Amino acid sequence: MRKPIKAVLVGTAAAALLAPCTINAFAHDDHGRGHQDTRATTLGALGLRSGVRIGTAVDMAALADDAPYRAKAASEFSSVTPENVMKWEVVEPARGQYDWKAADELVDFARANGQLVRGHTLLWHNQLPAWLTTGDFTADELRAILRKHITDEARHFKGRIWQWDVVNEVFNDDGTLRDSIWLQKLGPGYIADAFRWAHEADPKAKLFINDYNIEGVNAKSTALYDLVVKLRKQHVPIHGVGIQGHLSVQYNAPHDIAENMKRFDDLGLETAITEADVRVPMPSDSTKQEAQAEGYDVLLRGCLLTRKCTDFTVWGFTDKYSWVPDTFEGEGAANLFDEDYKAKPAYSALRDDLLLAGGRN
Repeated sequence: MRKPIKAVLVGTAAAALLAPCTINAFAHDDHGRGHQDTRATTLGALGLRSGVRIGTAVDMAALADDAPYRAKAASEFSSVTPENVMKWEVVEPARGQYDWKAADELVDFARANGQLVRGHTLLWHNQLPAWLTTGDFTADELRAILRKHITDEARHFKGRIWQWDVVNEVFNDDGTLRDSIWLQKLGPGYIADAFRWAHEADPKAKLFINDYNIEGVNAKSTALYDLVVKLRKQHVPIHGVGIQGHLSVQYNAPHDIAENMKRFDDLGLETAITEADVRVPMPSDSTKQEAQAEGYDVLLRGCLLTRKCTDFTVWGFTDKYSWVPDTFEGEGAANLFDEDYKAKPAYSALRDDLLLAGGRN
């Protein structure tokens, strides 16, 4: 979805990314598995005890200008994802002219705070630079442009990215491939190509396919499953499936999420909840907040029940900077903290789940 500009344990590869960092609330054993300082009770610290990274998407303007936001982003989570600053329109606004400044600042912030970074995203149909969408490129030219972009960005961050959302939102809800510029000009093979190019550029990064409305077993998640099976048979270097987790209390929570995630787990793939939020019809009230807590709880429990689920990321943590009100008319209050950084029942629900799961590793 458009974000307007505005369990397998964490292993040795992740530990290597953190090696030069100053670790704040976390320590690591010889196998790179996080373990919690007994004084630390943040979601990030509790998640490490359960073998799951708890992360957040980060708004770089808020990170720069809002001290409480910056402090919470640094202390509460053990991984971060850029909301926008690694997307194509930001990093290459003019053809051949790269701007890595904001993305590099986030990577530096993460390393300073002992956090891993999820790269988001190398290939999407949205938030593309105008020079690309308005250009009259042949298929061969477009393929070369795409390969260069993926290669240049993955190489720029080589060794500093834990997981990449390589391909983002390629399916329609009915399970057909999205009729994007990439499918129109390059055909369905562009998906496999993107993973191969990303792997060539950064062989140690974990490479994910990411999408929304695939929390439960449905036409879309099954189509993605079938695609992943096909890619694996072709020896395409795909390592994981990202399940976004954008929910609303107006719809039933996906209680079959663990069943769905197990399908990918059985293939030997990692899974992750990558963009969790649960919006409510405004104004919010205590009943809606309890329903919201259930939504977050269902998502996290799905991850905790899945052996190769590595991480759970919320798409922003405070309603102060949420993308939801600008996208879903009449809805909002989708995050774990309100606009004054007060924790909601959803925060407590996640914390309780992690406390219960703390002995699983």
